[in-house]
Amino acid sequence: MVSGENSTYRVHAVVVAGGAGRRMGGDVPKQYLTLADRNGHEAPILAWTVYAFSRSRIIDEVILVVPESDLGIVAEEIVDEYGLDGVTRIVAGGATRQESTTAGVAVCGTNVDDDIVLVHDGVRPFVSDDIIARSAQIAAELGSALVAVPVTDTIKRVDSSGLVMATILRDELRAAQTPQAFRLGVLRNALDRATRDGIQGTDESMLVERLGVHVPIVDGSAENFKITTPADLDRARALAEQREGPRRRDTR
Repeated sequence: MVSGENSTYRVHAVVVAGGAGRRMGGDVPKQYLTLADRNGHEAPILAWTVYAFSRSRIIDEVILVVPESDLGIVAEEIVDEYGLDGVTRIVAGGATRQESTTAGVAVCGTNVDDDIVLVHDGVRPFVSDDIIARSAQIAAELGSALVAVPVTDTIKRVDSSGLVMATILRDELRAAQTPQAFRLGVLRNALDRATRDGIQGTDESMLVERLGVHVPIVDGSAENFKITTPADLDRARALAEQREGPRRRDTR
């Protein structure tokens, strides 16, 4: 729970892991590839991600969104196997990230529009407790929050033929990460509006922005990256070896 505006709010974490991991290559979706911690204990990337939220003192529940075909295996071989007791529900996602987010948000409960919901990528396993807490707190105070990091490369705008049209000032740019945090009623309204309008957003903040809501930035971290490519996986495995990760129940 977090406090804001003289009230206390429950905090729901919706971890979305519905992707097929095509850019990673191979037959195993990236969220099920494993990372080994500093003690040599291996766990799927998704278990690492959920572990970060399950350990947070401000998270009241974790809702896990996975492909429908994976519901049973995720419940048995990830949530139960690694003792991720913070997970209260595992629900089937949809064909798109937006549909999966909608499915997760739908089970957060009714008549709780002032609750806080954090939506997080299932393959960002190194989100810190500080980022989780700051996101929830800012959303409780201001209604929304977006974790992001400064853009370090020079960005060019080009035309359809590949000619440079302009150089974009980096001071005005941020690369969005997750979690993205909102009052539950605000996010539900944004998702409903997008569905009615036939809009597919690239992230939840984009949909909330369509409502005219100003979304404040929370400073992210270079370690809070999304595992997408084989190079990302190599980087994640090196980071995991420096940390303590989730363990199977029988190794504790």
